[in-house]
Amino acid sequence: MNPKPILYLLLAGIFLPVLSLAATKADFKMKTTKNLVNLCTSTPADPRYEEAIHFCHGYLVGAYHYHFAENEGPDGNPLVCFPEPAPTRNEAIARIISWIQQHPEYDQELPVETEFRAMNALWPCKKQ
Repeated sequence: MNPKPILYLLLAGIFLPVLSLAATKADFKMKTTKNLVNLCTSTPADPRYEEAIHFCHGYLVGAYHYHFAENEGPDGNPLVCFPEPAPTRNEAIARIISWIQQHPEYDQELPVETEFRAMNALWPCKKQ
């Protein structure tokens, strides 16, 4: 008897429920950074995958655009200064989420605050 199929079934039984619970209905309320991570790391196996990824991108890009609009011009004081060439949206989001995952101490913080912590750490503006 080959034990590998049994091992694979056991592993699937352990890990698949965890993967399928990546994005919950509560995550869409975006109360914590953990909610943001859950949505942004959703996988195609998640029944809410499409909504989760779109919500993730919309949240992150919308917060950045608001910050950019509030801080453009000569009197602006931006927290984030992308290099030239700037990363693509997908590259920036992947780096932000990776940074956040490496800092679980912010899991219960507001997601927008953690987003800007991450972006400021990754792409700080030069002080003049």
